[in-house]
Amino acid sequence: MSKHDRIQGEGDYESAKQYREETENFVESGKVDEAARKAGQVTDKERAEMKRSEKEGKRHAHEKDPNVSRHYDRPS
Repeated sequence: MSKHDRIQGEGDYESAKQYREETENFVESGKVDEAARKAGQVTDKERAEMKRSEKEGKRHAHEKDPNVSRHYDRPS
């Protein structure tokens, strides 16, 4: 099978295999805790931006979709 004949997208078996192997190698390397600590560290600027983004997202979550016809006073 040539490189171009492989299934792509969600069925890309070669990429899934590569991801799984690399993930297993990373876990076995013992670097997960360190990476998690680094990922959890945010600056004051990043924290403020996350709070603004969360507030904006929540504001949109309460809006009614004008393209949807339904009775908003009744459960869907």
